[in-house]
Amino acid sequence: MGRITKSVAEGRLGNVEQEKQFWCHDGHYLKNLQELEAALEQMTEETFRHHVNETKSDFSNWVRDVIGDDKLSRDLQKNTTRAQAAKSVAERIVSLKKKIETE
Repeated sequence: MGRITKSVAEGRLGNVEQEKQFWCHDGHYLKNLQELEAALEQMTEETFRHHVNETKSDFSNWVRDVIGDDKLSRDLQKNTTRAQAAKSVAERIVSLKKKIETE
Protein backbone atom coordinates (compact mmCIF):
# COMPACT_ATOMS: atom_id res chain seq x y z
CA MET A 1 0.00 0.00 0.00
CA GLY A 2 1.15 3.47 -0.79
CA ARG A 3 1.89 5.95 1.95
CA ILE A 4 -0.79 8.57 2.47
CA THR A 5 0.57 12.09 2.19
CA LYS A 6 -0.78 15.16 3.94
CA SER A 7 -2.41 16.39 0.73
CA VAL A 8 -4.09 13.01 0.10
CA ALA A 9 -5.41 12.97 3.68
CA GLU A 10 -6.72 16.52 3.29
CA GLY A 11 -8.43 15.55 0.04
CA ARG A 12 -10.11 12.56 1.63
CA LEU A 13 -11.42 14.70 4.47
CA GLY A 14 -12.62 17.47 2.16
CA ASN A 15 -15.95 18.00 0.46
CA VAL A 16 -16.73 16.22 -2.79
CA GLU A 17 -18.19 18.04 -5.78
CA GLN A 18 -21.93 18.58 -5.64
CA GLU A 19 -22.67 16.08 -8.41
CA LYS A 20 -20.73 13.37 -6.53
CA GLN A 21 -22.46 13.80 -3.17
CA PHE A 22 -23.99 10.67 -1.67
CA TRP A 23 -27.79 10.66 -1.74
CA CYS A 24 -29.24 8.81 1.26
CA HIS A 25 -32.54 7.01 1.02
CA ASP A 26 -33.82 9.30 3.80
CA GLY A 27 -33.25 12.38 1.62
CA HIS A 28 -29.95 13.58 3.09
CA TYR A 29 -26.98 14.44 0.91
CA LEU A 30 -23.47 13.73 2.19
CA LYS A 31 -20.46 15.62 0.94
CA ASN A 32 -17.63 14.35 3.17
CA LEU A 33 -16.58 11.65 5.63
CA GLN A 34 -17.65 13.67 8.67
CA GLU A 35 -21.18 13.90 7.29
CA LEU A 36 -21.12 10.17 6.54
CA GLU A 37 -20.14 9.41 10.13
CA ALA A 38 -22.91 11.64 11.53
CA ALA A 39 -25.48 10.15 9.13
CA LEU A 40 -24.53 6.59 10.08
CA GLU A 41 -24.95 7.45 13.76
CA GLN A 42 -28.41 8.95 13.22
CA MET A 43 -30.06 7.11 10.32
CA THR A 44 -32.75 4.52 10.80
CA GLU A 45 -32.03 0.85 10.39
CA GLU A 46 -34.34 0.92 7.37
CA THR A 47 -32.20 3.55 5.65
CA PHE A 48 -29.00 1.69 6.50
CA ARG A 49 -30.42 -1.58 5.10
CA HIS A 50 -31.48 0.21 1.92
CA HIS A 51 -27.82 1.01 1.28
CA VAL A 52 -26.13 -2.00 2.90
CA ASN A 53 -27.47 -5.51 2.42
CA GLU A 54 -26.58 -8.85 0.87
CA THR A 55 -26.52 -7.40 -2.64
CA LYS A 56 -24.98 -3.96 -2.21
CA SER A 57 -22.68 -1.79 -0.14
CA ASP A 58 -23.39 1.76 -1.26
CA PHE A 59 -21.30 3.53 1.40
CA SER A 60 -18.28 1.37 0.65
CA ASN A 61 -18.66 2.01 -3.09
CA TRP A 62 -18.99 5.79 -2.60
CA VAL A 63 -15.93 5.92 -0.34
CA ARG A 64 -13.91 3.93 -2.88
CA ASP A 65 -15.14 5.57 -6.08
CA VAL A 66 -15.62 9.18 -4.96
CA ILE A 67 -13.51 9.73 -1.82
CA GLY A 68 -10.76 7.45 -3.11
CA ASP A 69 -10.11 5.65 0.18
CA ASP A 70 -9.67 1.95 -0.54
CA LYS A 71 -8.85 1.05 3.07
CA LEU A 72 -12.03 2.59 4.47
CA SER A 73 -14.01 1.11 1.59
CA ARG A 74 -12.76 -2.39 2.48
CA ASP A 75 -13.57 -1.79 6.16
CA LEU A 76 -17.10 -0.66 5.31
CA GLN A 77 -17.55 -3.70 3.07
CA LYS A 78 -17.01 -5.90 6.14
CA ASN A 79 -19.36 -3.91 8.41
CA THR A 80 -22.82 -5.38 8.86
CA THR A 81 -24.25 -2.86 11.33
CA ARG A 82 -24.68 0.91 11.44
CA ALA A 83 -22.60 1.07 14.62
CA GLN A 84 -19.71 -0.82 13.02
CA ALA A 85 -19.82 1.39 9.94
CA ALA A 86 -19.93 4.60 12.00
CA LYS A 87 -16.98 3.38 14.07
CA SER A 88 -14.95 2.54 10.94
CA VAL A 89 -15.56 6.00 9.50
CA ALA A 90 -14.77 7.72 12.83
CA GLU A 91 -11.51 5.80 13.20
CA ARG A 92 -10.48 6.61 9.65
CA ILE A 93 -11.19 10.31 10.17
CA VAL A 94 -8.95 10.30 13.26
CA SER A 95 -6.22 8.51 11.31
CA LEU A 96 -6.39 10.99 8.42
CA LYS A 97 -6.37 13.99 10.78
CA LYS A 98 -3.27 12.61 12.51
CA LYS A 99 -1.56 12.29 9.12
CA ILE A 100 -2.28 15.99 8.44
CA GLU A 101 -0.99 17.07 11.86
CA THR A 102 2.25 15.08 11.71
CA GLU A 103 3.47 16.20 8.30
